[in-house]
Amino acid sequence: KTKIPVYARHLSKSQITNHKSQITNLIIMIKALRGTYDILPPETTLWQKVEQKTRELFASYGYGEIRTPIFERTELFTRSIGEATDIVEKEMYTFQDRKGRSCSLRPEETACVVRACLEHKLLNQQGKIHKFFYIGPMFRYDRPQAGRQRQFNQVGVELFGSYSPFADAEVITMMVRFFELLGLKNVSVNVNSLGDKESVENYKDELKKFIQPKLGDLCPDCNRRFEKNILRLLDCKVPSCKEVFNSPEMPVITNSLSNVSREHYETVLSALKDVNVNFVEEPGLVRGLDYYTETIFEITHNSIGAQDALGGGGRYNNLVKEIGGPATGAVGFAIGVERLILVLKQLDIQAEDCKDIIYLVSFDEEAIRENLVFADELRKKGLTAITGYQKLSVKAQMRQANNIGAKFVVMRGENERAQEFVKVKNMESGEEKVVAVKDLAQNFV
Repeated sequence: KTKIPVYARHLSKSQITNHKSQITNLIIMIKALRGTYDILPPETTLWQKVEQKTRELFASYGYGEIRTPIFERTELFTRSIGEATDIVEKEMYTFQDRKGRSCSLRPEETACVVRACLEHKLLNQQGKIHKFFYIGPMFRYDRPQAGRQRQFNQVGVELFGSYSPFADAEVITMMVRFFELLGLKNVSVNVNSLGDKESVENYKDELKKFIQPKLGDLCPDCNRRFEKNILRLLDCKVPSCKEVFNSPEMPVITNSLSNVSREHYETVLSALKDVNVNFVEEPGLVRGLDYYTETIFEITHNSIGAQDALGGGGRYNNLVKEIGGPATGAVGFAIGVERLILVLKQLDIQAEDCKDIIYLVSFDEEAIRENLVFADELRKKGLTAITGYQKLSVKAQMRQANNIGAKFVVMRGENERAQEFVKVKNMESGEEKVVAVKDLAQNFV
């Protein structure tokens, strides 16, 4: 119940009801929406570590960063992801703008990158390879749980211009090396192949023969998808449906691969062995997006329970043409940052230590002015310097220095000011020394 403050007790019953409503609305207004949350210091340092390692590693493979808008025309996602997918049917944030155009917040980034490449005519040169990486928020209306939010962040890569299985192997390797760079050693790499168009059609025929007699045991969504896109049945999370799909008699997609697709898949696997990437062939693995062809993969870690997938990806040779561009070989992956951060925390993997903090104590207004200058000089040398903005007791300022984890405290009283010196205290060792003002910055470099 909302407690009525003393100042409102003279109000009428209707006025009090209105007052309660206003208080409730204020409480709701200042609370993040369900499925979203704030990232505050010091946790942001771990996010910064992930972003920094992303940029460092992906650049070493020749990838450049791309940034696209967070909303696009809805049709871009329905055409690329697939109308019968959970994402399009149930999870997209879709709205009409003031001109009546249907727009959606991006639920994933691949389609956005393809759109950008086509708009800027990057894929018109045959044989030229383009490599992009991205970092940013995506949006899906899903049930929030640990590692899964309605606004979630992904890092990922997209490679355009190659049909080579060796490109697949390098992309998978890059994903594994990324986790290793962050300190995750025991990830599981699951690999499968959907094959080319011929392979998929062969598999769909086998799947229909197996599932047709069992439609009565499947949920309404599966019955509907049986006609629209039978592969999407494999995304279903209803236990009774999963029981059917986990049957030993369930057709395996790799048994339907064409000769060309089988050779492509076997080359990917042998290349992964060459670079010492351990993997498991997972014939039941499918991805929840319609555009995948040939190689697909997923990387998991057992420390986050049911939501153990950290990321995944695959080849999508038909997507660029589907959206209106030239036939283009492409492969990529995406990693969920929230889940990754969850694993890093559980394994107590920390961000690298920040620079030592220098706290400048101000005894009076003149010292406040001086410290603004001193702090500015220290920062020009790449140091972290913090100063107060009002006169407080020395005890209070030392407490502040402790609270922010300052390693050094700089003090300058009347005696030090007269002699152009400052006193520097090491908060860890307790050691104090006197330093000339002109040498202050150099003392910490």
